[in-house]
Amino acid sequence: AGDGDCGHTHARAARAIQDWVRARPPPAAPAQLLSALADLLLEKMGGSSGVLYGLFLTAAARPLLNGHDLPKWADAIDAGIEAIQRYGGAAPGDRTMLDSLCAAAQALQALRSPDANLLPVLATAVQSAEAAAEATRHMVAGAGRASYISSAQLLQPDPGAVAVAAVLRAVLEGLQ
Repeated sequence: AGDGDCGHTHARAARAIQDWVRARPPPAAPAQLLSALADLLLEKMGGSSGVLYGLFLTAAARPLLNGHDLPKWADAIDAGIEAIQRYGGAAPGDRTMLDSLCAAAQALQALRSPDANLLPVLATAVQSAEAAAEATRHMVAGAGRASYISSAQLLQPDPGAVAVAAVLRAVLEGLQ
């Protein structure tokens, strides 16, 4: 979709994160970790994806400044999505990364429950994100680079939505 650079951009980000983790221990505090990741991705990832991830992580860090209990993580996801929507102009249903992010965020609302258990909630969020990414295959692109291409040529799921689902799956697997 678009100019076809989504995979290269995400691979560049993954290599930058690996190099960063090898060079120094990442910050332990969640807000500082997300802020540092935002800076890293803004500098190293490139493209509109780097900007959007940077916006997301910067906004997501703010609710975590005063603690990082499970409801605050739900607040963080919501803040990150709101930043992407405000600055990027896309919405769920536009065949973008927001389709996966918003599906995951809906499932992550369960973190607000007093008896929430992180791993099962996150597993559900990952499944929701993956299903939403697959559903973009049949959407008309309303934003992003794919919106410049005829819908008849868009035969695969949106690469940004697929990437978000893959990142969430990696987070889940890392926590397991």
